Amino acid sequence: AIACGEYYGVALRNDGRVVTFGSNVEGQRNDTPACDGFVAIACGGDHSVALRDDGSVVMWGDNNSGGQRNNAPTNAGFVAIACGEYYGVALRNDGRVVTFGSNVEGQRNDTPACDGFVAIACGGDHSVALRDDGSVVMWGDNNSGGQRNNAPTNAGFVAIACGEY
Repeated sequence: AIACGEYYGVALRNDGRVVTFGSNVEGQRNDTPACDGFVAIACGGDHSVALRDDGSVVMWGDNNSGGQRNNAPTNAGFVAIACGEYYGVALRNDGRVVTFGSNVEGQRNDTPACDGFVAIACGGDHSVALRDDGSVVMWGDNNSGGQRNNAPTNAGFVAIACGEY
């Protein structure tokens, strides 16, 4: 697996270790974990998140641009991760989503409080989650071009992704 942030990247090796490369101007590569056991990676603007095989979440990189590493989950039981510009989202094994990090742009506003989610994705300041019935839920900032406008209201979707806005 490979993920890209702003001016840097992260790769997941077959032995479960993560490698960061590219710029470190904003501290993107600071505190990269040196252990193995990782199964997924995601990059925000200047911070990264990795999911361990025990379901715990590890974060590293810059924490000065809105506190993106604040409130990171400390328990296990997660099955997926995603990063926005200054925040992150994790999917729990019970189908609930957890948001953490900055909320300066409203990234964490209206995070769904229900279960039944099977996939997550983050844009710059907004998030999308796919429910087990194939419907899509969006939350977060809606001020930079109305990214939550025209969200699909029907079911039948099998994958989701987000752009910056």
